[in-house]
Amino acid sequence: MSDKVPDPSTSAETPSDAELDMVVTGLQRSLQEWATRHELWFDCGFQSYAERVGGEPGDFPVVTVLHFDGDLGRALDGDFHGLDMEFFDLLERQGFWYERNDSASAHIYPKDSSPLFQPFLDREKWQWVCGLVKPDVADVYEELYSYFAKRPEDLHRLTWREFETLLFRIFQAQGFTCELGPGSNDGGIDVRVLQRDPLGDILTLVQAKRYAPRNKIDLSAVAALHGVADVEAAQKSMFVTTSDYLPSARKFAGRTRIPMKLTTSADVREWCQDASAGIVRDKSKLVTPQAVSSLLQSLTFKDPRIVHAHTGYSVLTNQFAIILKETKHAALLMAIPARTISDDGYGQRGSEIPEIGPACLDRLTTDTVFRAKRSNRNGEVSYWDGRNLYSAWDGAPALFDFCD
Repeated sequence: MSDKVPDPSTSAETPSDAELDMVVTGLQRSLQEWATRHELWFDCGFQSYAERVGGEPGDFPVVTVLHFDGDLGRALDGDFHGLDMEFFDLLERQGFWYERNDSASAHIYPKDSSPLFQPFLDREKWQWVCGLVKPDVADVYEELYSYFAKRPEDLHRLTWREFETLLFRIFQAQGFTCELGPGSNDGGIDVRVLQRDPLGDILTLVQAKRYAPRNKIDLSAVAALHGVADVEAAQKSMFVTTSDYLPSARKFAGRTRIPMKLTTSADVREWCQDASAGIVRDKSKLVTPQAVSSLLQSLTFKDPRIVHAHTGYSVLTNQFAIILKETKHAALLMAIPARTISDDGYGQRGSEIPEIGPACLDRLTTDTVFRAKRSNRNGEVSYWDGRNLYSAWDGAPALFDFCD
């Protein structure tokens, strides 16, 4: 059987997700067949980068992650004469290359000269952006707005709930008090926007429809929104869609007693541009030095706001950080140095603890403040930055080993 995977890059058009999936499936099949032929396919499998890592994409798209627990990993380490180069050549013939990520997985990338490089990178960024559409992460993530400011045509690819959540976050970023509807049985209103005003608060009811461009909003939909606005005594209403409106709908909206605004993806793009411009990209500026100073002074030796990650493949290292700010789904962390308390006399093996003295305040810089996804599983909170999994430091000295 040929190890050549299907190649949609011969088309003049950008390959679809289905065509990219076909490439990945063909690649995975050829790798599994190769490993099976060499009796290496035990406790192995494939995952997407989003599934396996869940972190922010880099400059090179990971087409698939090959994970293993057994002889396949040893073969890639060169323990079986020539099989590592055979695996490399197999990928090379298909336009890919790989890199060991850790002891149990390898990341597979398209060559940067491949016409599929950019489509795969775009798709990986899209998956990342979709993962950011959460109700409470606008203060941490900026890509959400900048992505759609540049590519409003992708709005209709969101799920209906993701689209509602995106609008909710945009209006909040504009300074309004907002309420996101439950997603079902919401009475036809997806977002309620309250604008505080000295002469009386202004309530705007928002209806969102994530439709394909050809599926235009008709008269009945805008009439229903007006009816709800009238019943709730709202001062304004707004319809937002990723498609457009039939002439009858526009005519009706122009005659309503309660002002109604009809908006499309072009408007959402402008809102995203404004929201993106209003976010400080230097993450260290999201917290003030005064706030960090106060935080440092309040820290105790065994404080849950001090987090620790212990990582390594052939070398074991520790990373310590302080939680500066967190929401339900995300957090801002600041890396802090470690202080060695014992070693082997050569500084190669030993134990260390986090340094949480006043000097940490000097580390409030762009390079040391980073963001992470926050998870809570059965009461155990962790923070994942795409490379390290942090959890509350237990107060015990952490071992390190720099000997390879």
